[in-house]
Amino acid sequence: MIVGLGNPGPRYHATRHNLGFLTIDALGEAHRISLQHSLPSAVYGEGTVGTQRVVLAKPLTYVNASGQAVRGLCEHFAVIPRDVIVVHDDLDLPLGRVKLKTQGGDAGHYGVRSIIEHLGTGEFTRIRMGIGRPASKEAVVLFVLCPFTPDELPLVDCAIRETVVRIDSLIKLA
Repeated sequence: MIVGLGNPGPRYHATRHNLGFLTIDALGEAHRISLQHSLPSAVYGEGTVGTQRVVLAKPLTYVNASGQAVRGLCEHFAVIPRDVIVVHDDLDLPLGRVKLKTQGGDAGHYGVRSIIEHLGTGEFTRIRMGIGRPASKEAVVLFVLCPFTPDELPLVDCAIRETVVRIDSLIKLA
């Protein structure tokens, strides 16, 4: 199961915090998986990547409460945490940088913290997608909720493509 983190609704569509959603959309497009089904806390689609059956999902909760949706998805599909890939934005990485993390703590990301709390474990894969960091801590909330600038979009598109390739590789190795 691949879950992209983001905030629901058109207001947040192209914001930095929604990089996980944007990646799930690209992955769905690449593999012709439509997110046309819904649970109370997530929209999802089922399909295949290579020969593996997958679920692509976007929580309908806000990022910081993503754990509720991920737990519900795991229960609904009988997926164990080790078989979950979470794609999320990361302030600690420069814009465009993509990093894989196979388990561990939340590194200060409240959405990942919520998932760890609701699953009771940090044993899931994360794909951290860099969004950079604002100059001051006070600006973080506004920064993650603002859209990318036109000059940032090529880096964002490149990072999304790289993440789709990484997910494809992870799934084919499973």
